[in-house]
Amino acid sequence: MSGNIELLSTTLAAAKAEDRAALIAYLPAGFPTVDGGIEAVKAVIAGGADVVEIGLPHSDPVLDGPVIQTADDIALRGGVRIADVMRTVCEAYEATGVPILVMTYWNPIDRYGVERFTAELAEAGGAGCILPDLPVQESALWREHAEKHGLATVFVVAPSSQDARLATITAAGSGFVYAASLMGVTGTRASVGAQAQELVGRTRATTDLPVCVGLGVSNAEQAAEVAGFADGVIVGSAFVKAMLDAPDEAAGLDAVRSLAGELAQGVRKR
Repeated sequence: MSGNIELLSTTLAAAKAEDRAALIAYLPAGFPTVDGGIEAVKAVIAGGADVVEIGLPHSDPVLDGPVIQTADDIALRGGVRIADVMRTVCEAYEATGVPILVMTYWNPIDRYGVERFTAELAEAGGAGCILPDLPVQESALWREHAEKHGLATVFVVAPSSQDARLATITAAGSGFVYAASLMGVTGTRASVGAQAQELVGRTRATTDLPVCVGLGVSNAEQAAEVAGFADGVIVGSAFVKAMLDAPDEAAGLDAVRSLAGELAQGVRKR
């Protein structure tokens, strides 16, 4: 079975045709439980998310700030496994028809086996992977199997990336480019900053792939700001925090659905 890279591309193109940015939501698998995490993904999609990233919980998440680290810890203590990540992708995709990616560090894939991981992700209906710590120069094996199975390979670029480096990264990637709005870890911030807009401009000079911005967006106003210059707005910590702050799972689902609705309005006010 082939993965859903084409669905990802058409979804992002459809948002662009509507003269808006896509809303991309991030939630970790297994948080607060595997079943609860699946329901949370469905809730953000019901609220208006166009694309969802499923985080594969990791014990040393170098890109993730304290909010996502807390959620990952809850998932890991709950015994989440890669099979649960695949189940989350599968059930969310089958229920909604929305493109679902996995965001993961390289070590779990390396240990699991690249061929096995890509085959199972494609079988689950996944659209691809975001790989924040896989160097492009070491990515040939992954890209070979991802392409074979119809999966996008999304690399992360940062404000520190020089233009030549940007060109190398974007030439190797597919689906879209994940532009980190600033140097640092994930988390909500008071402002997203001018660095992000400059990075998007420099990245677009190297590629026709959509450029989506993450790190720091937490409300409709920030989403509208980023939507003014990016093809997609990526929101993670704000969704996770809404779940963490809720008194129970039902309230958490209501909170993320409501937040997705606000952000979906934001990306339409670019």
